[in-house]
Amino acid sequence: MSQSVPNPIILIDDDPDDLELFASAFNELEIVNEVVTFNNGYDALEFLKNSGRQPLFILCDINMPKVNGLDLRQMIYDDMVLRQKSIPFLFLSTADDRIFVDKAYNLAVQGYFKKPAHLGEIKEMLKAIIIYWRHSHHPNSRNKFITRTS
Repeated sequence: MSQSVPNPIILIDDDPDDLELFASAFNELEIVNEVVTFNNGYDALEFLKNSGRQPLFILCDINMPKVNGLDLRQMIYDDMVLRQKSIPFLFLSTADDRIFVDKAYNLAVQGYFKKPAHLGEIKEMLKAIIIYWRHSHHPNSRNKFITRTS
């Protein structure tokens, strides 16, 4: 019996150093789900609309050029096809301003995390997210994380 291809994790951030740190953290946590990265919201939205793939979840920075994370979340929420996919949407930001947090949760996000600066802290945060979504039941919960030890 062949194992199915794990659902991708979408990571959106305009900072290449942050993308590299998060990719390293996923690798060190032995998550084998493909991490598909984007440096802007428009490209991520096009992927979500056209790839036919069901992401496990989306990790998105708020402050980005072209389209910020809040606007991207609104576009996903306004698109009935994407909304029905029930893709968990989590914000990562260096800004933990209450206004951003309130705006994010008004857009029905599933999490808002202050972006850690160091690999160890990133791994700790990602491990908590992974454990949570591994045990959470939601319309997309049939999609699981796969580790090398699974």
